[in-house]
Amino acid sequence: MSGKPLNIAFLWHMHQPYYKDPFTGVSRLPWVRLHGVKDYLDMVTILSDFPKIRQTFNLVPSLLEQLVDYIDNNATDTFLSLTLKSPADLTETERRFIIENFFLANWDNMIKPFPRYYELLLKRGLRLTKSDLSRASRYFDDRDIRDLQVLFNLAWIDPMFRNDNDPFLHGLAEKGKDFTDEDKKLLIERQMAILKQIIPEYKKMSDSSQVELSVTPFYHPILPLLWDTNSARIGMPNVTLPKKRFSHPEDAVRQIEMALEYFEQLFGKRPAGMWPSEGSVSEDVVRAIGNSGIKWIATDEEVLARSLGKPLRSPEGNLVDAATLYRIHQFSGVSMMFRDHKLSDLIGFSYSGWKAEKAVEDFMGKLAGIRNMLPGDRDYIVPVILDGENAWEYFANDGHDFLAGLYRALSNDDRFRTVTVSDFIAAHGPGDTLSRLHAGSWINANFAIWLGHEEDNLAWDYLSQTRDDLEAFSKANPDMDLSEAWTAVYAAEGSDWNWWYGDEHTTETQEEFDELFRSYLMKVYKVMGKDIPPQLHVPILTEDRSVTPAIQIRGFIQPKIDGYITSYYEWNQAASVDAKRAGGSMHKSESFVSSMHYGFNKDNFYMRLDPKIPFTDVQERIIIRLNIVKPFEFRIVFDMRGDAPVAVLNEKISENWKEVKTLENVAARDIFELEVPFSDLGAKENDEIQFSIEILRNGDEAERCPWRGYITFAVPSPDYETIMWY
Repeated sequence: MSGKPLNIAFLWHMHQPYYKDPFTGVSRLPWVRLHGVKDYLDMVTILSDFPKIRQTFNLVPSLLEQLVDYIDNNATDTFLSLTLKSPADLTETERRFIIENFFLANWDNMIKPFPRYYELLLKRGLRLTKSDLSRASRYFDDRDIRDLQVLFNLAWIDPMFRNDNDPFLHGLAEKGKDFTDEDKKLLIERQMAILKQIIPEYKKMSDSSQVELSVTPFYHPILPLLWDTNSARIGMPNVTLPKKRFSHPEDAVRQIEMALEYFEQLFGKRPAGMWPSEGSVSEDVVRAIGNSGIKWIATDEEVLARSLGKPLRSPEGNLVDAATLYRIHQFSGVSMMFRDHKLSDLIGFSYSGWKAEKAVEDFMGKLAGIRNMLPGDRDYIVPVILDGENAWEYFANDGHDFLAGLYRALSNDDRFRTVTVSDFIAAHGPGDTLSRLHAGSWINANFAIWLGHEEDNLAWDYLSQTRDDLEAFSKANPDMDLSEAWTAVYAAEGSDWNWWYGDEHTTETQEEFDELFRSYLMKVYKVMGKDIPPQLHVPILTEDRSVTPAIQIRGFIQPKIDGYITSYYEWNQAASVDAKRAGGSMHKSESFVSSMHYGFNKDNFYMRLDPKIPFTDVQERIIIRLNIVKPFEFRIVFDMRGDAPVAVLNEKISENWKEVKTLENVAARDIFELEVPFSDLGAKENDEIQFSIEILRNGDEAERCPWRGYITFAVPSPDYETIMWY
């Protein structure tokens, strides 16, 4: 591609879930406010130093609405309320909440730079369990709590605003400790001042044409699944669908319309472009987007490959058809660009561990390689599209060194030119027509993250039923104002709830997302004046759900209980669970157990734990608890430092644990092995057994296997092996 500069289109996607509790109006989590003061303003402000760099920012309306609530409506969140409260006035529960949650920041890049903050983290403990909170609370005095309140909020303010440009913030960072309530009050005022600049700055940069603003459907829904959940079968033919088919194209259209109306209200004009939530597209959805007036959208390169029916990369990940990937296409009159998955993910997930100059050198080298492989027949565009907020806490200096180095290199290299998407389309046309469009997202060109798992599907079923009930009620009460109820339905249609359902992702605050989703559905019934269906009070993240082992039971076993792997074959027919994959240890602690195995014969249940180091080499006091919740509640406790190597069987009777007997067939040497007669558990043939394992270190719960839920199996019949054989 000699002579022509290669066009680079950066699209930074700015999004947060809708955290506002529909009943209290208080945000359950603080990330709109904290990312607001750390990421949203500086990402656009930095461009004023690099006038040649043109970029596109995608702004989600539900994020913008939450920012406006902080600025204009004095909105608050749980973390903010607890920040402003004097330590002397905090309840014990509130103190524990602060100790547990005010270290939710990158330890290396956001906590360690503040010596006092890191000192408090060490005081709390790097490995935290729920039982640790009561201990830690006893050691945190009011001075510690106040310093923690300030440092958590200060660390989340971008380094750009903590330097000499703001004497107060710079002075607060220099002070480092022994903060006052007045310091805290002024700090929060500075946060609000930063938040107030965000929307005006984006508008100013958009008006200057250095930046283009695009939008996402209002509450960040997966539009193809709103259109029809059955569309998931296009990318996943064997997926398990929800029991109730959700098919409401009118909701998809409404989410698009609400987004455009709100965007126009804030910025005085409608956007030309859209990043559909999670890059999720289908033919019907793109037609609807085009009908709304949107001129261009973006999604992932794998969607293009599936649409064309040919690979764009080799099995090793090397580009084999760069000329197809790096051009604009169109479907149903809507221009489309397809993100370079590898380049985008390098910034999002890899470069944070590199020195900034090496990362810039690598990225520029990859751009040069792309330019060299392209023919000179036309102008090409390389779309780099990724999250614009969450990656930077993993970079040193919040990514400023990397971004400044990259922008400087691009500004000074005539081989490359950064463009906004609309500018490129205006100059080079709407693109080549696609005859078909694959239905998928930026993740594996399907919708597996949001549908198919039992938790995902249950959420869809609850949403479907709630919406059906609202629609029927609306028809029966045409004069009643149900706008609040419909708003709650649209909020519940957001993609973020199902992002955390299922096994793909985990976070310290999954329960909050679960409660928020169900709260929006509850709100619908409250507005209608109806009783809330009882199932909405039950978590979808059910603690009694079954966990499938990596290797299933294949036959009877009769292991020798001696604490050693006596022979390969003695556990060969047992089930196996990878403790780390099953959730592993709590709150960033190192997992002690690497794997768990279990099996049975007609009379006994067997359980084995493989530790990272032999049990005989462990210096800490280790207690192993086997919790059985079905068919009856039992707890088997083995204390490695007990008087005798026995396991104590306890039964729960009237909410109290009563010792039943000791089980002597137990050993903990290289591995832990235990035999439990089914008769001791009152379990008979075909009864369902549900169990989990807890490891206690020095009296505190350190890890659980599985992390959520239970292992489930049925007590076998005597002819189990014969049945399995056939």
